[in-house]
Amino acid sequence: MADVSSLPPRLLPVHFLGTGSYLPERVMPNSELESMVDTSDHWIVTRTGLRERRLAADDQATSDLASAAADRALQDAGVAPDDVDLILVGTSTPDMLFPSTACFVQKQIGARNATCMDIEAACSGFLYTLEVGRQFVQSGARKCVLVIGAEKMSSVMDWQDRATCILFGDAAGAAVLGPGSGRGIIHTVTGSDGTLADLLKIPGGGSRNPTTPENVNDRLQYIKMEGQEVFKRAVSNMTGSAKQLLEESGLTMKDIRAIIPHQANARIIKAVGQRLGATEDQVYINVDKYGNTSAASVIVALDEAAREGFVKAGDIIMFVVFGAGFTWGASLVEWGRGQ
Repeated sequence: MADVSSLPPRLLPVHFLGTGSYLPERVMPNSELESMVDTSDHWIVTRTGLRERRLAADDQATSDLASAAADRALQDAGVAPDDVDLILVGTSTPDMLFPSTACFVQKQIGARNATCMDIEAACSGFLYTLEVGRQFVQSGARKCVLVIGAEKMSSVMDWQDRATCILFGDAAGAAVLGPGSGRGIIHTVTGSDGTLADLLKIPGGGSRNPTTPENVNDRLQYIKMEGQEVFKRAVSNMTGSAKQLLEESGLTMKDIRAIIPHQANARIIKAVGQRLGATEDQVYINVDKYGNTSAASVIVALDEAAREGFVKAGDIIMFVVFGAGFTWGASLVEWGRGQ
C-alpha cells in the first residue's frame, strides 16, 4: 500500500465516528411502474439496473427520514444529541424553502446545542456536506458534527415522465464526524460547471419561476433531465475526479479496497469502474434495491457496506459523485473510528 503519511497534516485528522441510514417501508417494484407509464421491468433493469425503490409515506418529510438516520448514527457513535454542535443536511428536497431542513432535524433529535444549515449540491450533496463538516472539525471550530444526506425524491417526481420516474427513490443516511488519531478523511476533490445547469433541473418553485397555476400546469415543479447528456457527463466527470484524487494522494487503484459511488444507474457505475481499472469486487452497488436517492445514496451505501463487512477498519475507501449543477467530486477515507 502506498504511504499517505506524507500528505499535509491538515488533511488527516477527521474521522467517521458512526453511521446510520433509514429506508422508508414502502417498496415500489418495477412491475408497479408498468401500470403507470409505458415501460417494462426488462427495459428498466437493462437500462438502469434498478429493480425496486423505496418511497416515503405521504406524511413523511425529508427531515423525518433524516432524523431517523441521524438517531441511528448517534447511537452507532455512542454520542448524545446534546454533544452535537453542528448539523449539516445535504438535500435537494427540503421540507420547505426555509427554515432549513437541518433545523427541523435539530428539533426532532433534540440536538439543542447545534448550529444548523443545509447544503444543496443535488446528487453530490453528501460528499459536499462531508467536506464542509470536515473543515469545521479540522479547524477546531466544532468537535462533533452530524452530516446527513436525505431526500424525498418522490415529492419532485413527474409520474407521467417515464424517463425520470423510474430512476429515483427516497432515503436518508447520516454520519457523525469528530477528531481522532490516524488518517481518517485523507483527501477530497470537487468541481462544478454551471454552464450545463439546464441539462438536469427542477425549473419551477424558485425565484426564477415562482409557483403559479400556469407553472404547475406546465409541470415545472418536477425534475427535467436530458438523459443521454447527463449519462456522458456523469461518467467522464466521475472518472476524472477519481483519477485526480488518486494522483494528488499518490495512490493507485490497488490501494483502494472499495469504491462507493453515487448510486445513479448501474451502467454509469460500471462504466466508471471499468475506466478506473477497478475490479467488480471493489465497487459497491445497491442501486438495484433503492434507486437513485440523490444526496442520500453514498452515505446509505457506506452504512450498508460497513454493516455487511464489505469495508473494515484500515481499508481505504473512495467516494465518487456527480449531480445537477453540474457538480462532482471524490474523496478518500481510511475507514475506522480514529481511536
